[in-house]
Amino acid sequence: MRFADIGQQLRAYRLESGLRADEIAARLGVSRAALYRYEKGEVIKLDTVRRLAELLKVSPLSLLGIGVEYYSRAAGFQERLLQIEESADQILQVGGSVCYLTTSDAFDSVLTNAFAEFVQASAESERPTQQAAMEQVVGLLNARKRVYAARKPGIIAMLSSASIRRLLQDGLAGALPLSEHTREACRRLAQAEVENIATIMESEPMGLQFGLLPELAEQGGTFQMLRSRDRATLAVNPFPPDLPPNAQLAVAIITSAEDAIAAHQRVAEAAWREAVKGSAAAARVRQMLASARSPAHQE
Repeated sequence: MRFADIGQQLRAYRLESGLRADEIAARLGVSRAALYRYEKGEVIKLDTVRRLAELLKVSPLSLLGIGVEYYSRAAGFQERLLQIEESADQILQVGGSVCYLTTSDAFDSVLTNAFAEFVQASAESERPTQQAAMEQVVGLLNARKRVYAARKPGIIAMLSSASIRRLLQDGLAGALPLSEHTREACRRLAQAEVENIATIMESEPMGLQFGLLPELAEQGGTFQMLRSRDRATLAVNPFPPDLPPNAQLAVAIITSAEDAIAAHQRVAEAAWREAVKGSAAAARVRQMLASARSPAHQE
């Protein structure tokens, strides 16, 4: 067994469960320090794996990294993505309005402000839970960017025309009920990020390749293929970074199963063939941006 992998999945599933480390340790009958040692890759008995799986409501095989991992909370999924990105050499994304790892620092700042306003508007009894979830997810997103900045894996991203239009129309965190002041800040940020996307498409910097999926090639969800020296991982991602942290209306999937990797690789290759690239893609993105900025659109 690869105990380091088990430890990583244990931490991700702990965040997925919403339970604190001391709660899990107490129910398991071990110290919190022992639980953290398991998460760092210390040898763990199979009986302990079984009991942890039962406590976290996952199968022992999932905890052992065999089969498919499922996440219904953004925190657990973001933690798992962070772990995989720490060794990824290439990341391929199909779908979505942005490639989060390449967004600006302003993206995180505006997103944090939007989440904070959302928390303050929540019922008083829900605020502590919402605040903790927000800080956890924002911290994990920031950690993913730091890993990307340090390692600079190659990225190929095929973005969705429809998703970009929605981003420009609603702004960042479009699902949140926000004040008009904050909503306008989210729209301005969206415009700046879309301009950055057009610049990347046009300049094609080393290690970054962005394409635009044509309208007829839109697909229902977003997925990523992450490849390292010794493995490939598929992440089916229903959690855009600006989704409310406690949203539980979807299930993310992570797997290294060969048939799943092969099927999604075929889809990705077909999507890249159909994607508009380079200056042509940049021109289309800037047309969407100009339309969003026009007075008629704003009315």
